[in-house]
Amino acid sequence: MTRWTVNCSILLTDRPLLERPAAAKAAGFDAVEFWWPFAGPTPASAEVDAFCAAIEQADVQLTGLNFFAGDMPAGERGVLSDPARGGEFRANLPVVVSIAERLGTRCFNALYGLVPPDADRSAAEAEAARNLRAAAEAVSAVDGTVLLEPVSGAPDYPLATAADALAVIDSLGTDRVRLLADFYHLSVNGDDVAAVIEQHAPAFGHVQIADNPGRGAPGTGNLPLSQWISRTEELGYAGPVGLEYKDESADPFAWLQRF
Repeated sequence: MTRWTVNCSILLTDRPLLERPAAAKAAGFDAVEFWWPFAGPTPASAEVDAFCAAIEQADVQLTGLNFFAGDMPAGERGVLSDPARGGEFRANLPVVVSIAERLGTRCFNALYGLVPPDADRSAAEAEAARNLRAAAEAVSAVDGTVLLEPVSGAPDYPLATAADALAVIDSLGTDRVRLLADFYHLSVNGDDVAAVIEQHAPAFGHVQIADNPGRGAPGTGNLPLSQWISRTEELGYAGPVGLEYKDESADPFAWLQRF
């Protein structure tokens, strides 16, 4: 049976961030995931404690957490491939590991970042490889996995397809970096999602869903999400499925009754 995990950075946004784990629990879920929930890579200890306490008090599992990815509302989509900002990413690693040690989190999404137009691409790729290997080494302390995902909605994002991400992963020489298969992003970018599932499902590090068009709840678009999830699990994926869609209705999980 599919185990859902609620992305509390994109869902339940009608309430303060620290109240969302409890809201997910009240809606019947026992697992949540978050983008990086702090403004900077090294938040104060009190901020980290408050975040962890919200998870613990809600009695939910934090199944996934993003590394620091820059100013997401301003359009940034990661810093690890920027030679001028890779230090911020590396400074973030001990904080992520400390949260994982407290909450038992094992999956960590590393957004690759937009390569600046005037940047040397080979230098950016080298910086990304350095930082992804550093992340893999850091999360090994908690037997963790670094996730790398193709992203839509950012034309200059270097990883558009599963093949793009897998090429980076294969070049790293570590089994601690795996593909995050977000069926929405893959579909929007024109990837053959069914083929990606057939070829790589057992090696997925994580799966996330939203429907297309609109990035809404399952059933609001035309993606065969139920079919894709079922086939992914038939082929050996046994992890949770992240609910990473937009829905500001009174009951953003009503679709589950029909799914």
